[in-house]
Formats: sequence, C-alpha cells, structure tokens
Amino acid sequence: MSVALASEDLLEHGRYVFYAAGCVSCHTRDQLMAGGRPLVSPFGTFYPPNVTPHREYGIGAWSEEDFLRALREGLNPQGEHYYPAFPYPSYTRMTRQDMQALYAYLMTLPASSRGIQPHDLPWPFSSRPMVAYWKAGRFTSGEFPTDPDKSPQWNRGAYLADALGHCSECHTPRDYLGTPRRDRYLAGTCTGPDGRRVPNITPDRDTGIGHWTCEALMTFLKTGKKPDGSYTDSLMAEVLGTSCMQLTRDDLHSLAIYLQSLPPIHNDLDALCAPFDDSSFYD
Repeated sequence: MSVALASEDLLEHGRYVFYAAGCVSCHTRDQLMAGGRPLVSPFGTFYPPNVTPHREYGIGAWSEEDFLRALREGLNPQGEHYYPAFPYPSYTRMTRQDMQALYAYLMTLPASSRGIQPHDLPWPFSSRPMVAYWKAGRFTSGEFPTDPDKSPQWNRGAYLADALGHCSECHTPRDYLGTPRRDRYLAGTCTGPDGRRVPNITPDRDTGIGHWTCEALMTFLKTGKKPDGSYTDSLMAEVLGTSCMQLTRDDLHSLAIYLQSLPPIHNDLDALCAPFDDSSFYD
C-alpha cells in the first residue's frame, strides 16, 4: 500500500491503533518514536529502535509486508529474530487491517536520524540466534481468534488486552526464560519494567481488583482515578496517558468487561515483593 495514497480514514484508524497499542511509552525518549529509551529487565537492558520513517535509521525503507512480518513473526526484513522485549508475542494477534493502518500512520510521523543503540545484554541472552530456540516452544504466531461463545464486547475487550494493549507483557509474571506464565495471567509481578512491581489486575477481591465496579475500572483507565479517590502516578500514569486514555468509551467498557470476566488469582504481592518499595507506582 502506498502511504501517499492512504486515505484519511485509514490514517485516523492507524492513529487510534497507534495509541491503543501503546507504542509511545517504549519507543519515545525525547523524540517521538525515535527510540533510545532504556528498558531494564532481568536479562539486561534493551534499547527500543527508531521506528520513524527515516530511510536509514528508522523504518522508512521497509515495505508494508516487512512491517507486518515484524509484528506477526518477530522477524526483521533480513530475517533475523527480534528479542521478545519487543512484544510481538502479543502483537502477532493483531488483525491485518490494524497492522496495515498502523504502518500507514507511522509513515506520516516526522523522521528522526537517531541511530540504533545496541542492547546491553550478558551472554547467553546477547546471542540473537538463540531467540529461535526460545520461539520454538514459546511463541505461536497468528491473528486473535474470536470466541463464538462470548459476546462481541467480550471479544473486543480480549483483543484490546491480549493483542493491542499487550497487558500481559507487564502484568503477568514470567518463568526463568522470560515467558509469561499463562497460569498466572495478569496476576501481577515483583519484576516488571525497570524491576518495578506491577499489580494484580485479576478480579481477586483480596489481592486484585475484584472490589472495583465496571464503572470504577473504566474511570481509572480514562482518568487514572482509583476507587479510593487517589490517582495513579509513575509507570501506570504514563501507560494510561499514552494509551488507555485515548480509547473510546465503548472500548474502555469492553476492556473492563473482559478484565472482570477473568478467573480471580490470589497473588499477595505485598508479601512476595517485600522489602521493595513500590509506593511510587500507585501513589
């Protein structure tokens, strides 16, 4: 698809996908989508790349199919594997239509000449070919499958959480090789981005958000205001401001419906994460 021929409707759709997918928070340090922001993990420090339309330092020379392959298969145009710090295990579930719209929108952003900063990873995590072995048992590519037994709202919420919003990438604890544990889906973790605690967002009444109403959850996603009247700050405030706050009320409602339908998982992070200070995540 020629970006020059992209319709206003396609670009507006792409802009919406851009925010729903949370692209800004990882790829922006001081220039929109120019990369370079350090992401500290238990496996080392990753530096997201420049994904502006600069032809040399960004993705300006990529075809649409190159871009779709990166999201669907976690491969760059040369066929090399991306580290799953790039959340393609979630983005692979995006619809082709959403991927195409996102590509068209990214190609309209200002180009930046910022070069790519190499990741700072110890061996063996520094070995990119080893990602192929990780993928072999831990990554399945393919578009999000709708559940015919669930409502359209539930399916939309599941798509927003699992594919676009990639909630599990931060809110689900990982095994020793960095794979999110499906048996602890969205149950929170002590070792989230930058080593910070990330809360349990399953509907467990004691350790999750089971006491939140649907309207309270929607209010939080739209404004950052919690049921007790306080506001979130720090990491979650950034996620909300660059993603969730841009969603329509219908999508917020669908997301809340989905989250409240999940099995509650009791995961007492107060006990597991002590003595780490997580106060700035919530306050």
